[in-house]
Amino acid sequence: MTFELVVVTGLSGAGRSTAAHHLEDLGWFVIDNLPPSLLGTMVDLAVGSEGAVEKVCVVTDTRSRPFAGDLATALAELAARGTRARVLFLEASDEALVRRFDSVRRPHPLQDSGGLVEGIAEERELLRETRAAADLVLDTSLLNVYALRERVGAAFDEKASAAPLQLTLTSFGYKYGLPVDADLVVDCRFLPNPHWVPELRAQTGLQEPVRDYVLSREGAGEFLDRYEGLVKLLAEGYLREGKRYALLAVGCTGGKHRSVAMSEELGRRLRADGLEIVVQHRDLGRE
Repeated sequence: MTFELVVVTGLSGAGRSTAAHHLEDLGWFVIDNLPPSLLGTMVDLAVGSEGAVEKVCVVTDTRSRPFAGDLATALAELAARGTRARVLFLEASDEALVRRFDSVRRPHPLQDSGGLVEGIAEERELLRETRAAADLVLDTSLLNVYALRERVGAAFDEKASAAPLQLTLTSFGYKYGLPVDADLVVDCRFLPNPHWVPELRAQTGLQEPVRDYVLSREGAGEFLDRYEGLVKLLAEGYLREGKRYALLAVGCTGGKHRSVAMSEELGRRLRADGLEIVVQHRDLGRE
């Protein structure tokens, strides 16, 4: 039996429960609010029980203090015993978290006598090292429940994750902010902007006239050649280090023309290289 362990953690209000519920739907045995110090005991019980459990998801958060140190220690002890846990870290922008807490009218677990924003800031700092060590970081600021379930399924559903490495390639607009969960960000703003071509302005990088315009500009082909080689190099390194998923972001000003066309072409090339690629466009529908 191959035992698998996923630890779901992150900021309060970022979607831990939604992620855990979807993992449960995918056949994982889910344990909510487990103190990190009990991870080792839980693994012993799961593996040693009659009809041993093969896939366990543990949800843990800052209600267990001191959280960060406990979790790092527990994960290191498990690794020394031959059990490596994958850590899924969920986060969101302050604005999104404030909106979510206001909508449910409940206090933040670290709010105490201070304000909501202060509680969020304290938790973000408390989890800084945990986030840095996570295997997968998902920013849920712009994700609805269904989109979050799709992202979790792509990472942890056996049917969807048959490949040893899952790469997600997303276009975005710099004016809407960087994708904070990206492993690598590159900039396409060195290319002429189709927005200033009247007949192309209303179209997107998914449409042939815009695609042909962008890909024919000076430097576009060289950029794609070099970035394709870099991604292939990264993919090989990620596999050697046991990393199973990565988010690569390609940006332009509005996320409508250049980054979309370049992401689509890069995705096509990488699929031809034998890599499993999901291409998405974060800001395509925005004005």
